[in-house]
Amino acid sequence: MQDKKRFLNIDFEEHDNSINIIKVDDVHVLFYSEKNDLLSKNLSKNKNLLFFLKNNITINSSNFLIIRSEKGTFLLVKRKLQKDIKATDNYLEELGGNIYNSCKNIGFSNIRIYENEPYINNKIALGILLSSYKFSNYKKIKSKKKETLNKVTFVCIGSKEISKKFEEVMSIAKGVYTARDLVWEPANILFPESFAKRCSQLKKIGVKVTVFDEAKLKKIGMEALLSVGRGSRKPSKVVVMEWLGGKPNVAPMSFIGKGVCFDSGGLSLKPPKSMEDMKWDMGGAATVTGLMETVASLKLKLNIVGVIGLVENMPDGDAQRPGDVVKSISGQSIEVLNTDAEGRLVLADLLSWTETNIKPEFMINLATLTGAIIVSLGSVRAGLFSNNKTISECIFKAGEKSGEKVWEMPVDDEYDQLINTEIADMKNIGGPGAGSITAACFLKRHVEKTPWAHLDIAGVTWKSKSSPTIPSGGVGWGVKMLYQLIKDYKNI
Repeated sequence: MQDKKRFLNIDFEEHDNSINIIKVDDVHVLFYSEKNDLLSKNLSKNKNLLFFLKNNITINSSNFLIIRSEKGTFLLVKRKLQKDIKATDNYLEELGGNIYNSCKNIGFSNIRIYENEPYINNKIALGILLSSYKFSNYKKIKSKKKETLNKVTFVCIGSKEISKKFEEVMSIAKGVYTARDLVWEPANILFPESFAKRCSQLKKIGVKVTVFDEAKLKKIGMEALLSVGRGSRKPSKVVVMEWLGGKPNVAPMSFIGKGVCFDSGGLSLKPPKSMEDMKWDMGGAATVTGLMETVASLKLKLNIVGVIGLVENMPDGDAQRPGDVVKSISGQSIEVLNTDAEGRLVLADLLSWTETNIKPEFMINLATLTGAIIVSLGSVRAGLFSNNKTISECIFKAGEKSGEKVWEMPVDDEYDQLINTEIADMKNIGGPGAGSITAACFLKRHVEKTPWAHLDIAGVTWKSKSSPTIPSGGVGWGVKMLYQLIKDYKNI
């Protein structure tokens, strides 16, 4: 649940087709085209200002041009024409992020953006909100850079109508903020029990939250998941979050997240440098939690269920050993050859349990599962694996629209054979190659008939360098894309 004070104040103001210089600490944002034509109609009543600004746009002008004068302070932003914009939503979001980053440190308290199209305004607003995210919970010494910017005003026709549509923008931003916060938290603060408590806060907005403790997990047979957490002093948990806004007895859409709150590798211990970032090995669970906050905030008339498995993978005298054999809830046996390939054990039980007990329309799991996917796709796209062409196509399209892109990878039988073993039904690692694919094949064995997709988000969950809408650190990857998927899949 988000503190409203964290979000930059965004407002919508009716205008009379003119630009009024109200305060000296306002910066007025106007758009111009590739042909150097000013796109705003708000200048029609102020010919002198129009002439002045046009003269400042030269052939060699940059995409973001700051003009300080006695007539006011302006940020002129080069923008595609409206007919070219809807090719990708992400373009406008990045535009909003760039506007925020251009203005945040130059001494202005209010940005005034002149645009009448609701679609454009809302996408720019989302970009501004995502760009202005900060995580500084543990900093006593604040940054010397003082950001005076505290408000963005969209000056437009039909401001009341546009402000109503802004509710969707805020709900998406809340979900992304939640996912980013969870990924940012250190492992001594965010562990299975404390993560589950944060999920329980969603009850306040109507989400039904059920937490399974270890006794319950043993009773229902989640041996594979429990085996991962044996070496930790922090008990494992499974959290089921249900938003039941649709008709009763209608199969829900289900989203499943890997929540390894810290991954030491277990007895297959990671080297120290590889361990430093492992607080965010719960990125899949973070995304699912953020998505549930978004859909509940919007009161969607749909049934949506989020299931996350929360564990710590630590070494001690009771930790799982290489060579151990465990049974998943599906009844299949698994030879654990590498305790650092633990996320698939968690997901195996979650997938089987969800399919049997939730009986969803489809299942999509998210996991920071393999380093191999980073070798394949870097930090640009997540890996997509699926048993259903319709679902995979919908995910791909939602990724292109939202800017959170995926690329489909194979799960052929030839790869599946690589996880066969003599002693059990399967082993938890394949050979030296195709690591992300054999991990997906392992998950596929725990899905029977339900349309399913696996998203390997190891390369996109954390960014060391900032981008227009993503400050460095936790990305909150997948909240936007999955919400777009839900909208498109259900035509809402």
